[in-house]
Amino acid sequence: MGHNQPSLAVAFKSSSQGDIRTARSSVDSITPVRLKKCSELCTELMLYRQALEQKSTFCPGSPELHLATSALVESSQHLRAKMPVRLLQEKLSSSYTTTTPITVPPKGSLQNEGEKLEKISLYLAEDIRPEMKDDIYDPSYQDAEGPRPKLEYVWRNIILMGLLHLGALHGLTLVPTCKFYTWLWAYFCYWTSIEGIGAGAHRLWSHRTYKARLPLRLFLIIANTMAFQNDVYEWARDHRAHHKFSETDADPHNSRRGFFFSHVGWLLVRKHPAVKEKGRTLDLSDLRAEKLVMFQRRYYKPAVLLMCFILPTLVPCFCWGETFLHSLYVATFLRYAVVLNITWLVNSAAHLYGYRPYDKNIEPRESPLVSLGTMGEGFHNYHHAFPYDYSTSEYRWHINFTTFFIDCMAVLGLAYDRKKVSKAAILARVKRTGDGSHKSD
Repeated sequence: MGHNQPSLAVAFKSSSQGDIRTARSSVDSITPVRLKKCSELCTELMLYRQALEQKSTFCPGSPELHLATSALVESSQHLRAKMPVRLLQEKLSSSYTTTTPITVPPKGSLQNEGEKLEKISLYLAEDIRPEMKDDIYDPSYQDAEGPRPKLEYVWRNIILMGLLHLGALHGLTLVPTCKFYTWLWAYFCYWTSIEGIGAGAHRLWSHRTYKARLPLRLFLIIANTMAFQNDVYEWARDHRAHHKFSETDADPHNSRRGFFFSHVGWLLVRKHPAVKEKGRTLDLSDLRAEKLVMFQRRYYKPAVLLMCFILPTLVPCFCWGETFLHSLYVATFLRYAVVLNITWLVNSAAHLYGYRPYDKNIEPRESPLVSLGTMGEGFHNYHHAFPYDYSTSEYRWHINFTTFFIDCMAVLGLAYDRKKVSKAAILARVKRTGDGSHKSD
């Protein structure tokens, strides 16, 4: 491994003597090593840890073994942070999937602490997008004990949501008498809204799974405004909290509170205090630094009025002579209600019904029907297992028009740096944590 590079055994010997900082310093000196050698060094870390377990002087539960475990997790993460991002994206997935999991002592408080460290390192170690961590699941977070606070209803939202759905029901009765171009226009507005959420607020701004040039970002911010599901800044903040604290009270639409709550109920009541508390801990500096996102947030109300209601209603009236009522109830109310309910199914149905081929330890499921309606957002078990994959699916274009759209934008030079998890990494995760429903099983 090179004569001038210190052995990681030195690092662990330092940790066994109670000085993890010395161990980390030893790892710092390894930074010039290329990726292959980094992989070998990580393997040496793992093997040395296992060797310590087998020595009689390191009995289960001993402080030395605890320190060695801590040094392994800290040093591995520190080593990853030193690697070039490009090399991580291209190569790391093939190395981390073959690593043997850390074995933790079987008894006492050290066992619980070791299990937490192992789970946390599991999710962190698989990230091919190391520049952002706030959408990575944190299994160490647990709900506070005791009853939940009393629900506070937001009557304005309840009334407006009720009126919208009444209008949409009336729009259904008008669909047969609409002009053909009104149907096409309503579908175009639906598609635009879905892409504003899926390709825009979700995959671009919430997860940073790809990068977009100004013309594409401008289209997506307009499309997202037409969708009217909160501005990008607020949407991304809530979504990152949803991933990091999934299925807890800090999850804005916690599916463990039932289908209705995770579908729409969370919008009809005040947020749980944990949502606000943990939401404030998230790093949103990337969103605040983007002028287009902050411009939308600043002028969101008038922009929504124009893009979600006025424009969809007036275009059919002026362009092909549709009646005002048909335009309002079909192209606006019905279209908007359908967009809302289709996207809400990702939070409700895709967390409650379906298989979990990639990670049986989390609630999100694979839902092809939801994916069909949302143009690719229904492969939810995969997405929560690999939130940094721009495709949100193992199968790219399969029931996933949004991935096709992003790929088309890439051909035009408007999208780039698309992040994709390797096949080896996917199969390793399936083998390790899947429920056995994957087609490879």
